[in-house]
Amino acid sequence: MLSRLVLTDFRNHAEAVLHPGRGFVVLTGDNGAGKTNVLEAVSLLAPGRGLRRAPLSDMARQGGAGGFGVATTLFPSRLREGLGEGVSFAPSSKDLAEPLPNPSRKQEGESQVGTGTLATAPERRIVRINGATAAATALAEWLTVLWLTPAMDRLFVEPAGERRRFLDRLTLALRPDHAGHANRYEAAMRARNRLLAEDGPHDDAWLSALEAQMAEHGAAIDAARRETVARLGERLADQPAGPFARAGLALEGWTDTGTLAADLAQGRRRDAAAGRTLAGPHRSDLAVTHLEKQQPAALCSTGEQKALLLGLVLAHAELTAARTGRAPVLLLDEVAAHLDPSRRAALFDRLAATGGQVWMTGTERSPFDGIGQASWYDVADGRITARS
Repeated sequence: MLSRLVLTDFRNHAEAVLHPGRGFVVLTGDNGAGKTNVLEAVSLLAPGRGLRRAPLSDMARQGGAGGFGVATTLFPSRLREGLGEGVSFAPSSKDLAEPLPNPSRKQEGESQVGTGTLATAPERRIVRINGATAAATALAEWLTVLWLTPAMDRLFVEPAGERRRFLDRLTLALRPDHAGHANRYEAAMRARNRLLAEDGPHDDAWLSALEAQMAEHGAAIDAARRETVARLGERLADQPAGPFARAGLALEGWTDTGTLAADLAQGRRRDAAAGRTLAGPHRSDLAVTHLEKQQPAALCSTGEQKALLLGLVLAHAELTAARTGRAPVLLLDEVAAHLDPSRRAALFDRLAATGGQVWMTGTERSPFDGIGQASWYDVADGRITARS
């Protein structure tokens, strides 16, 4: 959980410092004030491209010095033991370019995490963990972040790639090494596709080496996804019916049978003609069913789909806390606006029970009246003000 969040030249925020407490963090303000930008900044403290999947260069504030910074201090966590003392991390472009000294001692177990870009390399992401440069995939070992945004309301009718990315975020919370396997698989697949696109004879030895890498990491990806689907499916099935519909889950499409390397070798001509690889875990899909109705989620109403998605994320947060001892940070953008009062109350109760930090946005405070204790912030024209 975040005890301090610092933004520098991020989106419409020139500079902002927040000191959220444990539990609920509520950001209210007019549309366009910059509330979702704050959630996006937090989402960048996990592997991946954040909740908007935007190019890094789009995140730097227009009119700023170039580049941006997002940094946080994390509350002590039970996930890791023997954490070293943190270091100060100021998320300016200059500080991202050079390591910082350790001018202060932090409380035992705290850690410092930061990410950003430089003006000279707007699409090169830099990550620092306790002052040391790290790969973005290493963020999964320190913080788990999940989100729901209005754009995700159509998740069940979007192309399969959107559901795969959603499933991979769920999997990453339970298996921090999942991001590494996914990155290595994607890198090997891109290299193979480039080789197959070249004119003339191909280097068979190189192709075989790449296909062996894809088979190794593809098997790990498939196994981790299936474990997540199974454990989450069990948790959903055991829950009583409530205000949020229960989802049945299955992984469809490609299945690892131990023959991917051979299948890829045999399919080189086919893949060259198609201009892409047609076998592997990148061809899988997450199938979601409304358990009570025994109906595919894609055929459910918009309201039912939203309820399914909410129930799925809540169950996953509970599963993650139970299995890792660390509840994920949840980012819920405009989640309360379209719920009736009884469902809002049920949502707040479920969220509080996870024990995690929950960031929520809204245009008004009234939908959050029943939330109890929270860290409240007003957002207006890129300015963030704490209030009671």
